[in-house]
Amino acid sequence: MPRPTLAPLYTPDRRMAEQSLMKQYINWLFVKKGLYFRDYDDLWDWSVTDLEDFWESIWQFFDVQSHTPYQQVIYRPSDEDMIGTEWFIGSTLNYAEHIFRHKTASGRTNPALIFASERQGITAISWSTLEQQVAAVATYLRQQGVGIGDRVVAVLPNIPEAIVAFLATNAVGAVWSSCSPDFGTSSIVDRFQQIEPKVLIAADGYTYGNKPVDKTDTIYELRETLPTLKQIIWVPYLNRNSLPSLPESILWQEVLNTPSPDGLTFEAVPFQHPIWVLYSSGTTGKPKAITHSVGGCLLEHMKVLGLHQDVRVGERYFWYSTTGWMMWNFAVGSMLVGATLVLYDGSAGYPNLNVLWRLAEEARITHFGGGAAYYLACMRAGLKPIDTFKLSSLRSIGSTGSPLPPEGFRWIYDCVKSNVWLISFSGGTDVCSGFVGGNPLLPVYEGEIQCRLLGSYVEAFDENAKPVRGELGEMVILEPMPSMPIYFWNDRNNDRYRKSYFEDYPGIWRHGDYIRITERNGIIIYGRSDATLNRDGIRIGTSEIYSAVESLPEITDSLVVGLEQPGGQYFMPLFVVLKNGFTLTDDLITRIKQTLRSQFSPRHVPDAVYSIDEVPYTISGKKIETPIKKILAGVDASLATSKDTLRNPAALDQFIEFASQHLKPN
Repeated sequence: MPRPTLAPLYTPDRRMAEQSLMKQYINWLFVKKGLYFRDYDDLWDWSVTDLEDFWESIWQFFDVQSHTPYQQVIYRPSDEDMIGTEWFIGSTLNYAEHIFRHKTASGRTNPALIFASERQGITAISWSTLEQQVAAVATYLRQQGVGIGDRVVAVLPNIPEAIVAFLATNAVGAVWSSCSPDFGTSSIVDRFQQIEPKVLIAADGYTYGNKPVDKTDTIYELRETLPTLKQIIWVPYLNRNSLPSLPESILWQEVLNTPSPDGLTFEAVPFQHPIWVLYSSGTTGKPKAITHSVGGCLLEHMKVLGLHQDVRVGERYFWYSTTGWMMWNFAVGSMLVGATLVLYDGSAGYPNLNVLWRLAEEARITHFGGGAAYYLACMRAGLKPIDTFKLSSLRSIGSTGSPLPPEGFRWIYDCVKSNVWLISFSGGTDVCSGFVGGNPLLPVYEGEIQCRLLGSYVEAFDENAKPVRGELGEMVILEPMPSMPIYFWNDRNNDRYRKSYFEDYPGIWRHGDYIRITERNGIIIYGRSDATLNRDGIRIGTSEIYSAVESLPEITDSLVVGLEQPGGQYFMPLFVVLKNGFTLTDDLITRIKQTLRSQFSPRHVPDAVYSIDEVPYTISGKKIETPIKKILAGVDASLATSKDTLRNPAALDQFIEFASQHLKPN
């Protein structure tokens, strides 16, 4: 197994390290608590072994404002179980209220939001405008009887109206849940029906790749399939003159005109009160309605965005996302530490892949984030933003969604900015944050995530459930975190919750990633463990194969699965998507196999290579390896995955046909 190069790609200069919030936090711990740590590893050890003091220090360092004091930092019903853990018992607070703390600190000189889309250039929204709009929407929601615990759902693009709607929902103590308008109607229904919403906020459509997509029929269908709806707020985004014909609907602008004589007020709710409901991908069954707490997300987002991503007051934070991905919620959290949030609605490839890099220059983005797939697409297209754009404001680049391979690291430093801080970040919808990610005090090594995050007790388990170093293992979390789900909605006795994370190791969270913790305590992720390849008892991460295969000039994408066969045999086919003008010749197959053998081992070499038109992806941009494995094993496609959860559902057809023609069911 190749190891990353020994020389770091990036080392923080002394000034940046000394000015970082992480360094300020370490100094604060020494002055206020009498705690001294030799290095980050010492600090991390303390954070995961003294949970009560660590999380209380985060509360104090970020000056969390509670309307009532807490009596106990952590209550765990059983040392053998994380489910049911409660935090900061007795406290009552509000997430949105902490965001608006920054209206005076930075509001005079820095906007609250910056927005751009395919159809319009950059516009800025001031803190005062944001506050007025949130106050109006919150007042309207209260007039409709929306209060603590009620659900408000949205089908909106990544536009300022979505931020306003969330903040207003949170301000009145209600629970937020959103889907991106590119979701299929049945997929949205499967999600929202579970939580019985009172209000729907929906756009009439959106534009993607310069193509208008009308969603009015979806809104009407949602009205019929969500019987608990009392009101629909219609956002005329695709067509500014569109009007709803439903009797229980109102235009967004009318809601904004609601008088709010008391201004913006906030309902204080208990720490454990739900803030939003996010959803699992739903590729293999009904999406799980993952419910997070107000306090848990507040603390977690302050910790990660403040300490680990070093986002400072007045800086500009951007993460390319949709409202259906947890990174949208996470990016909103940047406002907790005083950042201006930058939003973009549209395709990252229209009119070309430079569109987001141009945004970074024109909006003077400080922290730029996106999916690993986006950076790899830029790399394969031969882009060199370093030669085209002035990215002088850019301080960090974030990557998540799937593992960023070593060549992706190198491309960012060679072709985007040589002295930028690359933050490879991994976690998930499960915690609406990360377990491993960046650190402003540490260097960046090729292909390697910098550290395990504070308070995140990550280990790699071998086959005997023992922690290992320098070896591939199952990613587990040994101690609870405040941002872990409080429950899954309508999950009686926490059955689905327990099955999702605690079935393999009772009392220990199994995340489903296949990782290696390096000698530097960095982390390399090799893909999802349920898609891990197992050749002769040796486990192989799929990301290794993708990294090597997709570096070949003829190949633009790939997918590999391992299939157990009768008699203990194992069949590992590799599927490749070829660039225009290329065909899968015997010579190319030979080079693919030689590349894998030379870079990794003979076990990495596939048994056969096949050409396909496209790899199927979830809406959030992840390859669906496990469902394809099931289809190729003979499982009916409708049982293996839901097409509504896929960005390109037609891509399944080629695997269904392949299974019928080439493979015999077990």
